[in-house]
Amino acid sequence: MQRRRHLVVALILGLALVAGGCASTGAIPRPFPTPSEAPPYAVPVAAPSVPPPPAGSQDGYAVAGTALSFRGVPYRIGGGDPSGFDCSGLVYYVFSQHGIKVPRTVAMQFHIGTSVDSDEGMQPGDLVFFNTTGSGPSHVGIMIGSDAFVHAPSSSGDVRVERLGSSYWSGRFLGARRVN
Repeated sequence: MQRRRHLVVALILGLALVAGGCASTGAIPRPFPTPSEAPPYAVPVAAPSVPPPPAGSQDGYAVAGTALSFRGVPYRIGGGDPSGFDCSGLVYYVFSQHGIKVPRTVAMQFHIGTSVDSDEGMQPGDLVFFNTTGSGPSHVGIMIGSDAFVHAPSSSGDVRVERLGSSYWSGRFLGARRVN
Protein backbone atom coordinates (compact mmCIF):
# COMPACT_ATOMS: atom_id res chain seq x y z
CA MET A 1 0.00 0.00 0.00
CA GLN A 2 2.83 2.39 0.89
CA ARG A 3 4.57 1.66 -2.40
CA ARG A 4 1.38 2.50 -4.31
CA ARG A 5 1.12 5.82 -2.44
CA HIS A 6 4.75 6.65 -3.37
CA LEU A 7 4.00 5.89 -7.04
CA VAL A 8 0.94 8.15 -7.00
CA VAL A 9 2.92 10.98 -5.35
CA ALA A 10 5.76 10.55 -7.85
CA LEU A 11 3.28 10.59 -10.75
CA ILE A 12 1.63 13.78 -9.47
CA LEU A 13 4.98 15.50 -8.96
CA GLY A 14 6.12 14.46 -12.43
CA LEU A 15 2.95 15.85 -14.03
CA ALA A 16 3.32 19.09 -12.07
CA LEU A 17 6.88 19.54 -13.33
CA VAL A 18 5.88 18.88 -16.94
CA ALA A 19 2.86 21.21 -16.76
CA GLY A 20 4.91 23.94 -15.10
CA GLY A 21 7.53 23.73 -17.84
CA CYS A 22 4.88 24.20 -20.54
CA ALA A 23 3.39 27.27 -18.89
CA SER A 24 6.68 29.17 -18.64
CA THR A 25 7.92 30.05 -22.11
CA GLY A 26 9.67 33.28 -21.19
CA ALA A 27 7.84 35.12 -23.99
CA ILE A 28 7.13 38.81 -23.41
CA PRO A 29 3.59 39.75 -24.55
CA ARG A 30 2.98 42.86 -26.60
CA PRO A 31 -0.05 45.00 -25.70
CA PHE A 32 -1.67 45.21 -29.16
CA PRO A 33 -1.40 43.29 -32.42
CA THR A 34 -0.15 45.07 -35.49
CA PRO A 35 -2.14 44.85 -38.73
CA SER A 36 0.29 42.27 -40.12
CA GLU A 37 -0.26 39.86 -37.21
CA ALA A 38 -3.22 37.64 -36.48
CA PRO A 39 -4.27 38.26 -32.87
CA PRO A 40 -4.49 35.18 -30.65
CA TYR A 41 -8.21 35.74 -30.13
CA ALA A 42 -9.16 35.94 -33.81
CA VAL A 43 -11.82 33.43 -34.67
CA PRO A 44 -11.18 31.73 -38.00
CA VAL A 45 -14.12 32.48 -40.28
CA ALA A 46 -14.29 31.93 -44.00
CA ALA A 47 -13.81 35.35 -45.56
CA PRO A 48 -16.27 36.34 -48.25
CA SER A 49 -14.93 36.47 -51.76
CA VAL A 50 -13.61 39.95 -52.42
CA PRO A 51 -12.97 41.25 -55.94
CA PRO A 52 -9.54 42.72 -56.73
CA PRO A 53 -9.22 46.31 -55.55
CA PRO A 54 -9.90 49.12 -58.01
CA ALA A 55 -7.01 51.52 -58.64
CA GLY A 56 -6.43 53.91 -55.75
CA SER A 57 -8.44 51.98 -53.16
CA GLN A 58 -5.65 50.06 -51.40
CA ASP A 59 -6.24 51.96 -48.14
CA GLY A 60 -9.81 50.65 -47.93
CA TYR A 61 -8.64 47.06 -48.33
CA ALA A 62 -5.99 47.55 -45.64
CA VAL A 63 -8.59 49.04 -43.29
CA ALA A 64 -10.96 46.13 -43.99
CA GLY A 65 -8.16 43.64 -43.35
CA THR A 66 -7.35 45.24 -40.01
CA ALA A 67 -11.02 45.19 -39.01
CA LEU A 68 -11.24 41.50 -39.93
CA SER A 69 -8.25 40.73 -37.73
CA PHE A 70 -10.36 41.57 -34.67
CA ARG A 71 -13.06 38.95 -35.29
CA GLY A 72 -13.87 37.25 -32.02
CA VAL A 73 -12.89 40.19 -29.78
CA PRO A 74 -15.60 40.60 -27.12
CA TYR A 75 -18.14 43.42 -27.18
CA ARG A 76 -17.67 45.97 -24.41
CA ILE A 77 -19.78 49.10 -23.95
CA GLY A 78 -17.46 52.08 -24.46
CA GLY A 79 -14.68 49.71 -25.59
CA GLY A 80 -12.09 51.10 -27.94
CA ASP A 81 -9.17 48.66 -27.85
CA PRO A 82 -8.51 44.96 -28.51
CA SER A 83 -9.60 44.01 -24.98
CA GLY A 84 -13.16 44.85 -26.09
CA PHE A 85 -14.93 47.04 -28.65
CA ASP A 86 -18.26 48.73 -29.11
CA CYS A 87 -19.21 49.48 -32.74
CA SER A 88 -17.81 53.01 -32.99
CA GLY A 89 -14.78 52.04 -30.87
CA LEU A 90 -13.90 49.37 -33.44
CA VAL A 91 -14.11 51.94 -36.25
CA TYR A 92 -12.09 54.49 -34.25
CA TYR A 93 -9.35 51.97 -33.38
CA VAL A 94 -9.09 50.36 -36.84
CA PHE A 95 -8.81 53.69 -38.66
CA SER A 96 -6.27 54.96 -36.12
CA GLN A 97 -4.06 51.96 -36.97
CA HIS A 98 -3.83 53.44 -40.48
CA GLY A 99 -3.16 57.00 -39.34
CA ILE A 100 -6.71 58.13 -40.11
CA LYS A 101 -8.45 60.16 -37.41
CA VAL A 102 -12.18 59.65 -37.08
CA PRO A 103 -14.54 60.80 -34.31
CA ARG A 104 -15.35 58.36 -31.51
CA THR A 105 -19.18 58.22 -31.66
CA VAL A 106 -21.58 56.82 -34.27
CA ALA A 107 -23.43 60.14 -34.54
CA MET A 108 -20.20 62.03 -35.31
CA GLN A 109 -18.86 59.30 -37.63
CA PHE A 110 -22.10 59.57 -39.64
CA HIS A 111 -21.08 63.09 -40.75
CA ILE A 112 -17.47 62.51 -41.86
CA GLY A 113 -16.10 61.71 -45.31
CA THR A 114 -18.29 61.63 -48.39
CA SER A 115 -21.60 59.92 -48.91
CA VAL A 116 -21.50 56.72 -50.97
CA ASP A 117 -24.47 55.74 -53.09
CA SER A 118 -25.09 52.08 -52.32
CA ASP A 119 -26.26 51.54 -55.92
CA GLU A 120 -22.87 52.69 -57.24
CA GLY A 121 -21.05 50.18 -55.09
CA MET A 122 -19.57 50.44 -51.66
CA GLN A 123 -15.92 49.51 -51.30
CA PRO A 124 -13.88 47.85 -48.55
CA GLY A 125 -13.16 50.37 -45.82
CA ASP A 126 -16.41 52.32 -46.31
CA LEU A 127 -18.43 52.90 -43.16
CA VAL A 128 -21.99 51.56 -43.14
CA PHE A 129 -24.58 53.02 -40.78
CA PHE A 130 -27.77 51.60 -39.32
CA ASN A 131 -30.71 52.77 -37.25
CA THR A 132 -31.19 50.08 -34.58
CA THR A 133 -32.96 52.26 -32.01
CA GLY A 134 -35.54 54.12 -34.08
CA SER A 135 -33.83 57.51 -33.85
CA GLY A 136 -31.10 58.08 -36.44
CA PRO A 137 -27.66 56.47 -36.76
CA SER A 138 -27.02 54.16 -33.81
CA HIS A 139 -24.73 51.47 -35.23
CA VAL A 140 -21.72 51.43 -37.57
CA GLY A 141 -19.66 48.80 -39.35
CA ILE A 142 -16.82 48.62 -41.88
CA MET A 143 -17.38 47.20 -45.37
CA ILE A 144 -15.04 44.34 -46.28
CA GLY A 145 -16.36 43.72 -49.78
CA SER A 146 -19.31 42.49 -51.73
CA ASP A 147 -22.29 42.34 -49.33
CA ALA A 148 -20.24 41.87 -46.15
CA PHE A 149 -19.24 44.15 -43.30
CA VAL A 150 -17.49 43.66 -39.96
CA HIS A 151 -18.82 45.19 -36.75
CA ALA A 152 -19.09 44.84 -32.98
CA PRO A 153 -22.72 43.94 -32.22
CA SER A 154 -23.74 43.89 -28.58
CA SER A 155 -26.26 41.10 -29.11
CA SER A 156 -23.66 38.48 -30.13
CA GLY A 157 -20.93 39.47 -27.75
CA ASP A 158 -18.06 39.61 -30.25
CA VAL A 159 -16.75 41.28 -33.41
CA ARG A 160 -18.07 39.42 -36.46
CA VAL A 161 -18.93 39.55 -40.16
CA GLU A 162 -22.52 40.10 -41.33
CA ARG A 163 -24.32 40.46 -44.65
CA LEU A 164 -25.84 43.82 -45.57
CA GLY A 165 -28.53 41.97 -47.51
CA SER A 166 -29.82 40.08 -44.46
CA SER A 167 -33.36 41.01 -43.50
CA TYR A 168 -32.27 42.54 -40.19
CA TRP A 169 -29.51 44.80 -41.52
CA SER A 170 -31.07 45.75 -44.87
CA GLY A 171 -34.19 46.98 -43.07
CA ARG A 172 -32.11 49.23 -40.79
CA PHE A 173 -29.51 50.50 -43.31
CA LEU A 174 -29.16 54.30 -43.36
CA GLY A 175 -26.24 54.83 -45.71
CA ALA A 176 -22.50 54.59 -46.28
CA ARG A 177 -19.61 57.05 -46.06
CA ARG A 178 -16.08 56.93 -47.49
CA VAL A 179 -13.40 58.26 -45.16
CA ASN A 180 -10.09 57.80 -47.02
